[in-house]
Amino acid sequence: MEFDFSAILLALTVLFGVVWGLDRLFLYRKRKARLDAEGSEYRDPAPVDWARSLFPVVLVVLVLRSFVAEPFRIPSGSMMPTLDVGDFILVNKFAYGLRLPAFNTKFLDLGEPKRGDVVVFRWPGYLCRDASDKLVRSGDGSCADPHAPVPSQNWIKRVIGLPGDTVEIQGANLLINGKPVQADEIGPYVGNPQRDEERLMLDMGATVWTEHLVRKDGKVVNHMIARMPAYTTPNSIPNAVVPSKVPAGCYLVMGDNRNNSTDSRWWGCLPEQALAGKAFMIWMSWKGWGTGGVDFHRIGQIIH
Repeated sequence: MEFDFSAILLALTVLFGVVWGLDRLFLYRKRKARLDAEGSEYRDPAPVDWARSLFPVVLVVLVLRSFVAEPFRIPSGSMMPTLDVGDFILVNKFAYGLRLPAFNTKFLDLGEPKRGDVVVFRWPGYLCRDASDKLVRSGDGSCADPHAPVPSQNWIKRVIGLPGDTVEIQGANLLINGKPVQADEIGPYVGNPQRDEERLMLDMGATVWTEHLVRKDGKVVNHMIARMPAYTTPNSIPNAVVPSKVPAGCYLVMGDNRNNSTDSRWWGCLPEQALAGKAFMIWMSWKGWGTGGVDFHRIGQIIH
């Protein structure tokens, strides 16, 4: 079952605020006057007392999560080796503008994603063609049902292409605006065979590389990627549903685990309105009972 924690927080904030506010406006004075006349000690009714106590707490949590920083857990290996399964990260919620909680509608523009940023977003769904040959978003990866509901999920990937960029991908070769993106091999992937995602990479002979993404201002973002061509051959770009030119208001994103990431190569560009924020720090890393426990050396690492 999918649920939106931001929507739950918003609903609770409104509920507690309305209960407390209406009581203070219409019921509090009469109730207090009656109890004073009876000589009884004043106490709020239980629902009002709960609302009064919880409203400021829930409001503060809502504001912090919506406009400052929000925690997320990495559930899959699509961003390895940069982010491991079990990493808990913090996401800057104001890096790309302030958005209304639950609705995700931007009301204050504070910036735009840059090439190389690691972003969290609401997954937009697969690009499929319906019966009229129109491109639509679908939750069905096979596109057998182009109008299948898209589940509400938060995903994390790295920005590769900006609006207006021309991006071409063929196997491990990545070209941005006609220029090859350089990558230097570091060596074989080293991991814990007791953990599923790491064992897969070891079995498939994954190698680790340093990729050099050049931004518009000339700054180079150096970050690690993994390649394991023995595992799968990813989609090329352009393809039947993903053009090489990134449309306006969209971003092309990819996972750092290039052969084990479902990203823009499959479901097209990421609409700007789906952005949630910029990942910036690992605040906790849990490898699991008997497979590493807390990985202290990852705690506090800045995400590049």
